[in-house]
Amino acid sequence: MGGCVTDYSREAACRDGPAAAHLKLLSIAVIFLTSVVGISFPVLLARHFQGKPAYDHAVLVIKCFAAGVILSTSLVHVLPDAFDALGDCKVSSLHPWRDFPFAGLVTLVGAVLALLVDAAASSHVENGGHGHGHGHGARKDYKMVDMQEEQRGAKVSEEVVVLGEDPETTRLKEKQRLVSQVLEIGIIFHSVIIGVTMGMSQNKCTIRPLVAALAFHQIFEGMGLGGCIAQAGFSMGTTAYMCFMFSVTTPLGIVLGMIVFSLTGYDDSSMHALIMEGLLGSLSSGILIYMALVDLIAADFFHNKLMSSTTWLKKASFVALCLGSTTMSILAIWA
Repeated sequence: MGGCVTDYSREAACRDGPAAAHLKLLSIAVIFLTSVVGISFPVLLARHFQGKPAYDHAVLVIKCFAAGVILSTSLVHVLPDAFDALGDCKVSSLHPWRDFPFAGLVTLVGAVLALLVDAAASSHVENGGHGHGHGHGARKDYKMVDMQEEQRGAKVSEEVVVLGEDPETTRLKEKQRLVSQVLEIGIIFHSVIIGVTMGMSQNKCTIRPLVAALAFHQIFEGMGLGGCIAQAGFSMGTTAYMCFMFSVTTPLGIVLGMIVFSLTGYDDSSMHALIMEGLLGSLSSGILIYMALVDLIAADFFHNKLMSSTTWLKKASFVALCLGSTTMSILAIWA
């Protein structure tokens, strides 16, 4: 295999530390604000519809848009970047990276690990672990009402069980909370990789288009995660915490990358950096692919009673799915 071919004159012109630092500081503010907007929009929209007849329909359509965004993120953004990192000539010319498609293997591992976590947590929920859920938890809200017959002569006293949430609804909500939490872990994992990579980069030609592209990327990815959080029915405090964590992860990753570079001078284009980026990206991609296909798309299109009973809602949900995946895919032109 031939050696690496690099345009050294262009690389030297683009490698400008002060200019890159200025762009990175700008990107921290821009990405944080767009992340807040993206993840807050579906949450606030769902709360606006809450209590109205269209609430369940609106949340379902938002969630299908979210599924499209997450699926496109994993297949069009994260996975190709992982293959590119491990396919770089600095890595692919060496043993064992040239002998086996490690990006695909680690993606498979990520999907299987997501399945393992999903199955274990679902088993815990179904076997009575409801009371220890995240946020306000899932609980059986039974109210015992003692109704006395007020008419004279009546001697009947009956207990009526009023169900705040039936066991099936409780189980589904607990499942949705689990999905949201695992999904956020996968997205945060991906966001940290993006942030650290940008933070260590000294190439202003690479960073400049990334600032705008990542801003839109965070908006749509935030809308995806926010749609899942909205449907899960977390408490206000837990919802705010999850939104905050998503919003600050990429900016903190950029800061961390800048610190690492200033302390070590670590080259983000070195062989070790490319290997780490490729492996972590592949693992994140596997988690996101599993969550999008199994816990979001399949769960709603095949196991949601509301969608199966309403033809127009199924069509609207499919359009939302395609719109989310298309919008996120178009961003791959720039980032």
